[in-house]
Amino acid sequence: MISTLDIAGIVVVAVALAAVCYSKGASPRSFWKSLRQKAALVAGRGLPDFAQLTGFPHPKPVHGFNIAHARPRPYRPFRWGYYQNMSLQNLEPDYWLELESTYHNRIAQRRQIYALHGKRVFDELPGSEAASKELMEMVIQYLCLRYPQQFELDEWTLTFRNHILGSTTNISTVHPLVFLLENVPEDFLITQEDPDTGLYTLRAAVSTSAVGWNMGQKMGKPLHEIHGPVPDYKEKMAFSMDRQVMYFSKLPCDKPIQRGSWGLEIGQPLFLQTDEPEWSHRQHQNPDLALSDIYMRVDWQTLRRLPKSRAIVFNFKALFTPVTDFRNEPFIPKLVLKVLLEGNKAIMEYKGTWSIEHKVIPALREWTKEQEHKGWVPKDWQEKTLNEAPFYPGWEKHYPMPT
Repeated sequence: MISTLDIAGIVVVAVALAAVCYSKGASPRSFWKSLRQKAALVAGRGLPDFAQLTGFPHPKPVHGFNIAHARPRPYRPFRWGYYQNMSLQNLEPDYWLELESTYHNRIAQRRQIYALHGKRVFDELPGSEAASKELMEMVIQYLCLRYPQQFELDEWTLTFRNHILGSTTNISTVHPLVFLLENVPEDFLITQEDPDTGLYTLRAAVSTSAVGWNMGQKMGKPLHEIHGPVPDYKEKMAFSMDRQVMYFSKLPCDKPIQRGSWGLEIGQPLFLQTDEPEWSHRQHQNPDLALSDIYMRVDWQTLRRLPKSRAIVFNFKALFTPVTDFRNEPFIPKLVLKVLLEGNKAIMEYKGTWSIEHKVIPALREWTKEQEHKGWVPKDWQEKTLNEAPFYPGWEKHYPMPT
């Protein structure tokens, strides 16, 4: 029940908003939308301001965004000298959740994968519910602010409208992980601190983009066990227990981070398990494999703390690029060739690149010579991590960013 004081507050807000909108020439529709949002907040409804809670800025809105033609930025997280480390970078406010032209297909795939695999891709443990709800709200606020023509939330009725899919959702009744599954083409893993050990353990997740692992193997485990099979993780990436506790306990809300991992795949496997027939492709080299069937997969990952529950969320998006695109990307063929030929053997085996190397390596050699002949790459250039990493020089000309 709304009190008389609430009504008085709403009236004051309405008058103030009307004055602001009038002075800025805003449309009546914008005025009423703003009024409903402010009235919802006065009445104790709607979403909290997560930029205020976290100290991390809201994204800038994208106008004239066309999902059918949107392309992700060309992430090329290649490094040399190549060794396994976290390679963390500060998260850019405008690129926490990056939508592009595969949106419809990915959402359909996610629903199908969940229907087939159930708890292997979607699970939660008791005590994670508040964190899941908080994450959903943060995601919704981001989507509506970054893509205002594609998503909107009526904060009075708590109705979320996805104009890309033509769907509506009542966010007060939907399961938060179901909402993420059906609206966001990213995987989300929620970790929470174990009060006994201080370690952060996986407590809830929706992950339909896993290759070689699944939620059934990871749920409830601490971070160092989740990363157990990764080469060099124990030696070079995992903190000691004391340092791990200290790092995650002090991770601030206003310092989210990002990183990327990569692999080379036959086709575009989104969710692939070791007991599936397609996994056997990694065990042999097909002499008839077409270069056009080989893709680089990048899992672009972010890590951030939720302000109220204090949970830490990992999310990542799988992006596929034909390796033939490397031909027109300066420095990339020579850098990737160096990694494949001289990179850490255990890491390359973990990535499963052997099955495609007989096709990719000759192509990379040819493209390297082409780029040197064209003057794109100096012949005496020594392979190193590019200054533009995780991109490459001149990428902006071919990937115009929405504004």
